[in-house]
Amino acid sequence: MDDFEDMMTGRSATAARPLLGLTVLVVEDSRFASEAMRLLCLRSGARIRRADCLSSAHKHLRVYRPSVVVVDLGLPDGSGADLITELAQASPRIDAILGISGDAGREAEALAAGADGFLTKPIECLGVFQQAILAHLPDAAQPPGPRVVTDDTITPDPIAFRDDIAHVADALRTRPDGEMLDYIAQFTSGIARSAHDGPLEEAALALANDRANGQPIRNDVQRLSGMFKERLSEHKVV
Repeated sequence: MDDFEDMMTGRSATAARPLLGLTVLVVEDSRFASEAMRLLCLRSGARIRRADCLSSAHKHLRVYRPSVVVVDLGLPDGSGADLITELAQASPRIDAILGISGDAGREAEALAAGADGFLTKPIECLGVFQQAILAHLPDAAQPPGPRVVTDDTITPDPIAFRDDIAHVADALRTRPDGEMLDYIAQFTSGIARSAHDGPLEEAALALANDRANGQPIRNDVQRLSGMFKERLSEHKVV
């Protein structure tokens, strides 16, 4: 822990920075979504720790106990719902456990697993993010007096989106099996939705639908591969 974190740990929440003094563990495999969460936490006063898979999350949790955990439901080494259940049943329990997904239809899954709340990606509004956490914190962790409710939005660094595209493009080049193809489709649709990239999201959902219905996927894979190449070229750093 550095000097800045020591200072933050000893400070109480304020109306303008209602999450000051809290540590948020974000279990999220997308660098773009994680960058959005980092900016939201920074603007809110919270410190952030990131785990990109279940294994990494367990390593974090063996070392320290965060105030809040935000868990993506689709992770490369398993379901985030399993981690939510584990955290919800632990004693002492973490104050606020939130599920997160680009698929709003998975809210019921997160809540059934034991989550206190659910966030749908993309999360860009500072006020929505803050309220989602504050709604489940104990009274002692609430900011004193009236809170500044803001509709300010954040914009993640596009380089993080490029990193996500490079990651999934590499995975697609390995001629993945069925489960990995499902993960690629889910991951791609999520990052595309977060980046407001409609055509890419459509292509990823087409792959997911054809996989689910037992239809040929060769054209889907070729389409995605071409789109990955285009976006990597567009976002190339000169």
